[in-house]
Amino acid sequence: MDLTNKIINLIFSPLALYGLFVFYPIYQRLKSAVSIYRNLFSENVAGKVVIITGAASGIGEALAYEYGKKGAYLALVDIRDEPLFHVAALAELYGSPEVMPIVADVSKHQDCERFIRDTVLHFGRLDHLVTNAGVAPLYLFEDLDDLSKASPAMDINFWGSVYCTFFASPYLKKSRGRIVVIASGCGYIASPRLSFYCASKAAVIAFYETLRTEFGSEIGVTIVAPGVVDSELTRGKFMTKNGELKVDKALRDVQMNVLPVESAERCAKAVIRSVCRGDRYLLEPAWIGSVILWKVFCSEVTDSLGRWLVMAGPTLPMKRILDLVNALTVFFSISHYQ
Repeated sequence: MDLTNKIINLIFSPLALYGLFVFYPIYQRLKSAVSIYRNLFSENVAGKVVIITGAASGIGEALAYEYGKKGAYLALVDIRDEPLFHVAALAELYGSPEVMPIVADVSKHQDCERFIRDTVLHFGRLDHLVTNAGVAPLYLFEDLDDLSKASPAMDINFWGSVYCTFFASPYLKKSRGRIVVIASGCGYIASPRLSFYCASKAAVIAFYETLRTEFGSEIGVTIVAPGVVDSELTRGKFMTKNGELKVDKALRDVQMNVLPVESAERCAKAVIRSVCRGDRYLLEPAWIGSVILWKVFCSEVTDSLGRWLVMAGPTLPMKRILDLVNALTVFFSISHYQ
């Protein structure tokens, strides 16, 4: 077997590179043609039944409004009842024929089975499942005292998606529906202090890429990798090493505030367009793809840059850059009014 692998290593790599060089231009032309077709004949979600988890805020909330504007029936799921009912009422005002808010915890498979079943019993079908619910633990791995406190990242971000998909897939096969996976750019790009968040999102991406292969044409899968989008997370709501959700704006400033934040509404509009086209992937905003390329081909650079920017606390570059940006903002604001 070792000799066989040596022969394959010697022959396969050059052949693979040559085949890619020859095939890639043809592939791109075919892909462009398919993209034009999909844009012309994109899916109409009016009258379709859509489940959105984590719908009480952020991207999930914005998606509820966008689906509502297009006339979809909605089952909105979140663990928080009051903001969920508020979003449900607004989604109906935006145009959804009917919205069913369901209070549930996606980390519990019984809850997932219940809200999938209740949705199908109420509406009679299921066309789209949007797995969006998630939390972001933010701390250094070495500061963690109890590993069990890190489990919510996988329980909610990964298993919460898996449970929903397990119970929804028979109905999605009947309607030849679609799973919309709200992953994260962190699933591709490592970010200090977000080790468990990155790991959970990478697991989500790998899981649904595998399912896409298994499902074939029976169920479509769109994997969305958003960047920094306006949400509770970008406003500083993280999970601490003790497993508690806490708002820490100072740590938020060090971790991400110098990065451009996209509005949840703009992100949701891009997601809906991509889903209706039947896209396999969406990077939103698109510049994340450039960072991923650097990660693939120059990982030492991206790893070092990530550590340099955010690892060592409020006296390091990310904070200094933020202070500079704030100072320039104040300066130009004063100049504008003089």
